[in-house]
Amino acid sequence: MSTMIQPSTSFELPEGSEATEPPEARGLARDGVRLLVAGRDELHDTRFHRIGEHLDPGDLLVVNTSATRAAAIPGEHTRLGRVIVHFSLELPDGSWVVEVRTSPHASKSIRTCVPRDEIQLDAGPLLHLSTPHGRSGHRSGTRLWRTRPIDAQALQNAPAQPIRYGYLERPWPLETYQTVFADPRDVGASAEMPSAGRPFSTDLVTRLVSQGVRLAPITLHAGVSSLETGEAPPAEPYRVPESTAALVNWTRRTGGRVIAVGTTVTRALESAVGPDGRVRPARGWTDLVISREHPVRVVDGLVTGWHDPQATHLLMLEAVAGADLVRRAYQQAVSSGYRWHEFGDSCLFLPQG
Repeated sequence: MSTMIQPSTSFELPEGSEATEPPEARGLARDGVRLLVAGRDELHDTRFHRIGEHLDPGDLLVVNTSATRAAAIPGEHTRLGRVIVHFSLELPDGSWVVEVRTSPHASKSIRTCVPRDEIQLDAGPLLHLSTPHGRSGHRSGTRLWRTRPIDAQALQNAPAQPIRYGYLERPWPLETYQTVFADPRDVGASAEMPSAGRPFSTDLVTRLVSQGVRLAPITLHAGVSSLETGEAPPAEPYRVPESTAALVNWTRRTGGRVIAVGTTVTRALESAVGPDGRVRPARGWTDLVISREHPVRVVDGLVTGWHDPQATHLLMLEAVAGADLVRRAYQQAVSSGYRWHEFGDSCLFLPQG
């Protein structure tokens, strides 16, 4: 694996900082989670349903319409016994990128798999591990594997569940992992929810549109998010439609701010920027890693959840907002008891005020 630069932001996440259940189970509305607005000159604590107070008419929110699929399937490894297989991304030839994790709670990645290992999925096909995938190699072993092509119909018979990690107290149904922007016709779908968009409610979207804030869609199907420290995210399929490209360019010409709802949106938009700095319609696979060495060119602000210490996504945040602002925001979030992960609290980075 190639060595990646490390984020400047460093912090220790206190024990118990994870959101262990959706906000609705904690007595909050979807848009009732906490929001830290990180501007150039101040940090402001508020609630997500008040995000419109920090946006202006003419600003553009770009959202990810990828739905979330049930991507965790139990099975029997011929050497290792019971495992959970996380199906990250389907490749064009019908093979899959998968991560093999411990059973029954998928709490750890299994690094002792080798080529030609077989896993019999419960009520599903026999899975053949073929080769290590992408840049997931690590000194402790390989995390992501490419499989042989799989019969899609046979795979549908397997008892898939949404991916969940050990900090969640119990399973939640798939609809809990959908944002209000998720397209029900989505046939690709994300292995894990594009969670920056989860706090938006339909009422909040209506209020934002009424005050002159525009919304535009992209689609990026996110793979598994359980990256090692310093591990680059794998290539992911994306699409930036012509209407969104035109609206991004128009917003920038007329002085509005382009605000990405999530790191997936940032990655897709920046992958569609041409040499002249204009966004063009685009689709395909992107392996872009945004960092201070590869800064953003069209994204002015970012709505995001809170990322783990040394996560690659921190590099993207620093590229959007600057390392100093990101460090100050994370210090505030840690000291103020913000909640982490997909059902947790949010941050709005507005480095230009």
